[in-house]
Amino acid sequence: MKLIVKVFPEITIKSRPVRKLFIRQLAKNIRAVLRALDPQVQVSGVWDNLELITAVTDPKVLQAMIERLSCTPGIVHFLQVDEYPLGDFDDILAKCKQHFAEQLPGKIFAVRCKRAGKHSFTSMEVERYVGSQLRQQCGAAGISLKDPQVVVRMEIRDQRLFVIHHQHEGLGGYPLGSLEQSLVLMSGGFDSTVAAYQMMRRGLLTHFCFFNLGGRAHELGVMEVAHYLWNKYGSSHRVLFISVPFEEVVGEILGKVDNSQMGVILKRMMLRAATRMAERLQIDALVTGEAISQVSSQTLPNLSVIDAATDMLVLRPLLASHKQDIIDTAVEIGSADFARHMPEYCGVISVNPTTRAKKPRIEYEESQFDMAILERALERATLLPIDRVIDELGKDIQVEEVSEALASHVVIDIRHPDASEEQPLELSGVEVQALPFYALNSRFKELDATRQYLLYCDKGVMSRLHAHHLLSEGHANVRVYRPA
Repeated sequence: MKLIVKVFPEITIKSRPVRKLFIRQLAKNIRAVLRALDPQVQVSGVWDNLELITAVTDPKVLQAMIERLSCTPGIVHFLQVDEYPLGDFDDILAKCKQHFAEQLPGKIFAVRCKRAGKHSFTSMEVERYVGSQLRQQCGAAGISLKDPQVVVRMEIRDQRLFVIHHQHEGLGGYPLGSLEQSLVLMSGGFDSTVAAYQMMRRGLLTHFCFFNLGGRAHELGVMEVAHYLWNKYGSSHRVLFISVPFEEVVGEILGKVDNSQMGVILKRMMLRAATRMAERLQIDALVTGEAISQVSSQTLPNLSVIDAATDMLVLRPLLASHKQDIIDTAVEIGSADFARHMPEYCGVISVNPTTRAKKPRIEYEESQFDMAILERALERATLLPIDRVIDELGKDIQVEEVSEALASHVVIDIRHPDASEEQPLELSGVEVQALPFYALNSRFKELDATRQYLLYCDKGVMSRLHAHHLLSEGHANVRVYRPA
């Protein structure tokens, strides 16, 4: 299979050195995300596109390659093509007829030709000749440039002809690694996950920082969605997942700060901690999922006071977004189900939160706060490469494993729906239920408490983590299914 990868248009208007840098980075990223599927994939670059060649023929692997490219920042779209040496007009006609003759009888069609290089003819002349001959020779109903049923597409580059079969859309944006780094403050809900995606799509290496306000289930949920976003949109680079234990910070706020000021002060403490982490790791900016006046802490006066807690640049890609637009984006990128089932956590809840925070008042309230508690939280923070976060979590967790499921058991397939649909788990004489890991914590209590449940996933890591959590919540009827 041969693909022509078209780069994000904003890259093509950069200066020559910057443009070369971006295209080289994109080629490197493509090799990285496809390496596991085809170690021998060839990616070569020219001025405004990249050419990709793979010898892989397995349809499933080819589809997986297409899906990965569709989620790689820096690509506006890519074309599946067949390449031929450029001949005369009759030869071009023959190649187009070879690929499109069966699609044209009785159809309205158009011919589109793009051309680069020096030739004795124009693109329009190619379109006219090929279009008229295809209409006569293939029984087409007619030609319409505005509303064709079939489009015969080709590109001519110097002495090469590319007949285009299909166009796949990409993310756009800049290639990861070509711009600076950012640290996104992740809660795992709709807003922070979409904000992280927007940064990755723009080409910024995006690390994840989670402030644990007291819930193990919440921490696990955020780790899972962060890993999902990285694996789908940013796996060309390794980034960090940082977890900062904030229970003591919350307790200090609850005990020392006036109720109406709690939300603003909690956000300031998070910015202070995130700034320290970013400076330590030489990260250039912080990112939050805040949108103007979506909640009380996000009014303009409150955001101004919150920002005053740090000198670091704070980016808010969703600032003027409507909530429904954010949710729609979450559905599109695959993070909505995670957000909907994100476990509840105990945070700072103000009865009458201020919407017009005053800096002197906030500073007075913070003077009651013991900053040594914030320092302890930073000392106890954990930093893990995102590609190892799930495995590291599961290392020391001991849960009973079963290698053979019995008729009395219910096996719960906790894999992502895409995986369970592609390779369904089928066990003769054993009931199998599909319940994705992101919904397991909230829906397990709805299951029949008299049954014995075995959790299943590909590697056994996620199933151990979730079984351990359910056992700690008092559900004794959970084990892990690990077939031999």
